[in-house]
Amino acid sequence: MSWKEMSAMDLRLEFVSLALAEGANIKALCEHFNIGRTTAYKWLKRFQCEGSDGLRDQSRRPHTSPNQTAPEPEQQILALNIEHTGWGARKIKGCLERRGCTMPAASTVHAILKRNDRIDPQAGLVRPFTSFEHEQPNDLWQMDFKGHVPMRSGRCHPLTLLDDHSRFLLTIAACGNEQRGTVQAHLINAFRQYGLPNRMTMDNGAPWGDEPESYTGLEIWIMRQGVKVSHSRPYHPQTQGKLERQHRSMIREVFKGICLIDLPTAQLTLDEWRQVYNHERPHGGIGMQVPASRYTSSSRAYQEVLAPIEYGSDLNVRKVQANGEIYLQGQVWKLGKGFVGERVGVREGSQDGQYDVFWGSHRIAQIDRVTEVVISGKSLR
Repeated sequence: MSWKEMSAMDLRLEFVSLALAEGANIKALCEHFNIGRTTAYKWLKRFQCEGSDGLRDQSRRPHTSPNQTAPEPEQQILALNIEHTGWGARKIKGCLERRGCTMPAASTVHAILKRNDRIDPQAGLVRPFTSFEHEQPNDLWQMDFKGHVPMRSGRCHPLTLLDDHSRFLLTIAACGNEQRGTVQAHLINAFRQYGLPNRMTMDNGAPWGDEPESYTGLEIWIMRQGVKVSHSRPYHPQTQGKLERQHRSMIREVFKGICLIDLPTAQLTLDEWRQVYNHERPHGGIGMQVPASRYTSSSRAYQEVLAPIEYGSDLNVRKVQANGEIYLQGQVWKLGKGFVGERVGVREGSQDGQYDVFWGSHRIAQIDRVTEVVISGKSLR
């Protein structure tokens, strides 16, 4: 079967009804209807958003034509609002002006939306706050999961990775779990495409920060690439305020009013929104620019094969034993099981009886022989 037969609309309806049935095998249905998975999920997404009308053939005419008379501003405003129902007046005005349209003041755009009952009453309930912004792209990346989103088949755990300076959304992945291996695979893809940041920050939950005083395996893997790791303060989500704001936009503009089928459908939906978010959607936090206009890839490349860590002559090298401990001046000091098998460098600190412990360029602990306490590097920032 093929979409190209005379009954293409009927075939699409039949495919969608079968695909939405309990226990449907999407791969088998694609083979039966002689379509690719991308096409299949495109029709499913359209059906979710628009019903049967979404399955009709859409015009292939370009969105703009230099020889065509532009419609009135109100028509342009309302048309873009239909396309992006979660956008307010400033975003609509900024986007249309980027397309070359002449727009009235944002207050007038808002009045047009209000007159046509296009204002979301919930949109103005979240009060913005002033946040610190890093000076350059890749100075800091923020990473987090946005809880989970129910699907017809299981749950989707959206993983987001955001550049602090530009608000550029580096990764938005529809994950089936929140495990280290899943996160690491998506980070490798991001590192290969965009290079390495100077620092990454996450919250204190699993899989990146579930142990307050010791390093997790994922943290150590990130640090091995020469990337610093930090965490938001407990009970203070505003530390990652930009990512929290992006999550609210994602929920409002992507997931509100639709029911996802499975992870491939969710990923297709998120990929489309990421394209809009980075390249079309004006961002209020950066002067109504689009994030892509402020982002450039890092000059620090991801290292597929890492060279062994070398230490200078000013450091005494110790190997971390199977229980996460090292021996220093006849005593045993615990660094954490995440460093088992690694070589660390130790040198005297600024005060008598204190020793700083380094793993590569990272200070991971401070040993105090007077109090017989090991202070984790997380507490030394």
